[in-house]
Amino acid sequence: MTTATIVPGAERALKNHVSLGQTVRNSLSMAYRGLLKIKRTPEQLVDVTLQPILFTLMFTYIFGGAIAGDALSYLPFFLPGILVQTVITTSVVTGVQLREDMDKGVFDRFRSLPIARVAPLAGALLADTVRYGIATTLTFVTGYLMGFRPEAGFGGVLAASVVVIVAAWALSWIFAFFGVIARSAGSVQGISFLVLFPLTFLSNAYVPADTMPDWLQWFVGINPVSHLVTAARGLTMGTDVTGDLFATLLGAAVVVAVFAPLTVRAYMRKA
Repeated sequence: MTTATIVPGAERALKNHVSLGQTVRNSLSMAYRGLLKIKRTPEQLVDVTLQPILFTLMFTYIFGGAIAGDALSYLPFFLPGILVQTVITTSVVTGVQLREDMDKGVFDRFRSLPIARVAPLAGALLADTVRYGIATTLTFVTGYLMGFRPEAGFGGVLAASVVVIVAAWALSWIFAFFGVIARSAGSVQGISFLVLFPLTFLSNAYVPADTMPDWLQWFVGINPVSHLVTAARGLTMGTDVTGDLFATLLGAAVVVAVFAPLTVRAYMRKA
């Protein structure tokens, strides 16, 4: 009788060799796990529940009179901008929570399960789209209660919401990459906000670009956040946004094409 020789690591590789269908099912299960975490610790939703309401109220009543003459006139311009800022800022949580789970050893436990190794990562990103949806809904509801009436109606609001959520999901791959390679959750948050804050504030989200210095207008014009804000603004108000919408979707596709493989590769090395 001969004894088969198992190459070190081969058994584990066979164990984790799963079909595409099983990978999808495992990812959905992990997404459900992420939703259960939110249910059990609802304080995780503070950033997507209180932040949209507070930011919309404060920015509108503080800057509305100075920029547009009154708060109600400022809302159609401002609301898509604060929506973009709120949702893409929320995407940072993906990387932070991923790093925290890895530090706590949660992903070490997942490695012992007969599931696709990429499922915990994919599930986390899927679950966070629910957070983006909550932030988007609350932003528009708050604006509506304050008097915002989109020219494009509910269809325009829905289209703008989908575009913003898609863009945030694409960005979450960048922050997930930071979460995998960073040493701590704090460093993930620090790096992420260092990138996001200049992009969001040096955009046309809060004030018209033509009120800025010429050199700053140039940066605002090429800023991807400005394209996203303009696309969301145009979709809610029923104006032509073909160029900005194309630039936004193309940018999101490029981000996913670049950072999804990088994130998965870095994650698989540690998983």
